[in-house]
Amino acid sequence: MLRIILAAAVLCALLSNAEARARRSHHGLPWCGIYMSKYFGKSDRRLWIAREWAREGRPASGPEIGAVVVWRHHVGVITGKQGAQWIVHSGNDGGRVRTRPRSVSNAIAFRRV
Repeated sequence: MLRIILAAAVLCALLSNAEARARRSHHGLPWCGIYMSKYFGKSDRRLWIAREWAREGRPASGPEIGAVVVWRHHVGVITGKQGAQWIVHSGNDGGRVRTRPRSVSNAIAFRRV
């Protein structure tokens, strides 16, 4: 139990550090995958790479609220729909965490996590 608590504390510290570095510079870690890992409570470091989310969970039938949307170099979660675009919440979107309408036409996967 202590190992799990320590691992969680270290992961939180690393994620906070990564987010701070990425905000200061676009040359930091590609932290959208790291943010999604934190958002969903996943500790698998493989998921720090955006496209690895294309294998996580189970396939969704397409874009839908609650689905993870994966692009080649970005990942986020769909939280709503506005007109023809889906509302996507993600990290490292313009160097910060934000929720905004996005086209999902170039997405490589939609997953239920």
